[in-house]
Amino acid sequence: MTTVLKFETSRSAAYTDLQAGLIGYADRVEELRSADAVLEELHDVTTRHLPLSVLGAARFPLKSGDWASIELGKLAFLHKSVPEGWWEEYHALARGKFRPMLFLAASSMAMHTWTEARRMFQPIGVDNWTYDLALKHGMRDGLTCPVGGRWVVGFWSRRDLSNLVTRQMRIMICAAASFGALRLEQLAVPDPNCIGPHVHLTPRELAVLRLAAAGATFREAAEALGLGDETVRSHLKKAQSKLGAGNRTQAVAEALRQHLIP
Repeated sequence: MTTVLKFETSRSAAYTDLQAGLIGYADRVEELRSADAVLEELHDVTTRHLPLSVLGAARFPLKSGDWASIELGKLAFLHKSVPEGWWEEYHALARGKFRPMLFLAASSMAMHTWTEARRMFQPIGVDNWTYDLALKHGMRDGLTCPVGGRWVVGFWSRRDLSNLVTRQMRIMICAAASFGALRLEQLAVPDPNCIGPHVHLTPRELAVLRLAAAGATFREAAEALGLGDETVRSHLKKAQSKLGAGNRTQAVAEALRQHLIP
């Protein structure tokens, strides 16, 4: 009983420290001047509190599975912690083995780790290649955060994350990743072949909508973003107005329809 209590206390403290770090990152991300800095600062926060490294971020092309258009420094940004050779193999294999629907289904389940998603989807044969390649390069597990239907931010770990990263931690990590992706969109080279924003929503409005779509309550969203309940409600009402929605459910549905959130 004592051991369980100590573990829960330790995990609660880790969440509090992680929360403070990620909120600080969200507050200063717009000051960062390069894609490398955006990823590095996020990496510094997650690795300080969890065995979780930043993998990178990518912006979706208009044509799902159009890997010929994926270029590092333009549509995709890797963090320096990524094992050497992984991206080259991934990019080469994706041309022949990539299954857009499986990838989009798995990446939309942002609250699940790679290991958990694999258990749920139970990929076989050719569809196992992403997991096999990750293990080959020492990436035991990871977390993928889709942002606005046009970006995806990935994290990786040498450990199984299932019992290490709580739901609250995942909400916080993906909310911070949303701010990072929005800054990357500002820094990225404009490309007419990429999915872009349809409605101008602020980073916090998008974050609140994304958390609402993930099932977070006002209190959970407020805690995740370091805001007050009424501030979260205000951001949601502004998003509803911009989307022409009458309530929270309609706003989420319209944001999903316009691919603003996954």
